[in-house]
Amino acid sequence: MNSLKHLIVISIFFVAYVTSAQQNQEQLEQERKSLQAKIASITKLNAKSKEKEKSLLDQVNALSRQVRVLNRLVKLTNRQANYINRKIKENTVEIENLTTELSDLKEDYAKMIQKSYKSKSSQNRVMFLLSSESFLQAYKRISYMQQYTKFRKKQGALIETKTEQLKKLNVQLLEQRKQKEKLVAENRKTKKSLENDRLEQQKLIAQINSDQATYAKQIRAQQKKAKAIDRKIEKLIKEAIARANKKAGVKKGTKTFTLTAESKKLATNFTSNRGKLPWPVLKGDVIKPFGRQRHPVLKNIEINNSGVDIETEENQVARAIFDGEVSTVQAIKGAGKLVQIRHGNFITTYYNIDQISVKEGDKVRTKQAIGKVHTNSNTGRSIIKFSIYQGSKFLNPQKWIYKMK
Repeated sequence: MNSLKHLIVISIFFVAYVTSAQQNQEQLEQERKSLQAKIASITKLNAKSKEKEKSLLDQVNALSRQVRVLNRLVKLTNRQANYINRKIKENTVEIENLTTELSDLKEDYAKMIQKSYKSKSSQNRVMFLLSSESFLQAYKRISYMQQYTKFRKKQGALIETKTEQLKKLNVQLLEQRKQKEKLVAENRKTKKSLENDRLEQQKLIAQINSDQATYAKQIRAQQKKAKAIDRKIEKLIKEAIARANKKAGVKKGTKTFTLTAESKKLATNFTSNRGKLPWPVLKGDVIKPFGRQRHPVLKNIEINNSGVDIETEENQVARAIFDGEVSTVQAIKGAGKLVQIRHGNFITTYYNIDQISVKEGDKVRTKQAIGKVHTNSNTGRSIIKFSIYQGSKFLNPQKWIYKMK
């Protein structure tokens, strides 16, 4: 009976082990496919904009993004291959253990069958019962015979189960080896692409470094323009606060939104979704992250971004990231058209928008279309600038939007 209990424990462990391994493999594979899709999107955007692109800085930035993602893909694929390799080793050991266990089980079962065969005749069973010294002993012998028969059937069923487990494990092992070979082959191609992109990146950086003064001047001009736009956005937000407070009958000079019970609930819901909010476009790539950072090429220059710049494909829809009310729709010189949506005491800003489909005062729902991302006719690029504002400061969208890196 101990061998039976031991076998049941092993069977339970086997099922849990296989389930856990499948989940881990699925997670890694899902992440790998996501990176591959991102690389395909970046490559497509780069190829399209390269036909018209004049700025070496933009070219090297785009290439740098591609290099970063390719590098992540190489590391992830190595992790996945190593993970599968570990599972192959574990499965090999498990197969050996199962084979030994199955052999022992069959041997025990064969002995049991031989013993049963010797006493299988009806005459022997009757004599076994008639030789009992008492009725109680005869009853116990009948119970023993029944239990013995049940145990033999269980042993037979467990042999079948264990044999099936062994077959499945062998099939899984073969599949894992095929997966590993495929991953290794794909990783060679990825490394080759990464090497080519790095060489091209180095050439572009060398060109930029040969005339640092000119490019530094361009970057400072871009930063100056960005600051001017930020000041305009801050002014629009202050005006939106003033309008909302006036409507609520609050005295002038209040610098934050006066929240009603409804808007307070909305702000609470917005906060509770931090890190889970949807992207302002269905698909895209962050080309300029939030905050202060060294320029990726000219390291002696510091740049700042009050939101995130997301490059997407042409004709992509811009959408609200959460329920709210449109507080501002306006054109800003140098930044295209802008839409601001209020979520309690939070405001999300979407600019460089065309074909705006909402107006001030409209109630919007999460993922509702508010317009289309503008495509620059000179560069062929479609870039939306997105920011989140609360109180008197800009927040980092990369901490609020789901998997924004």
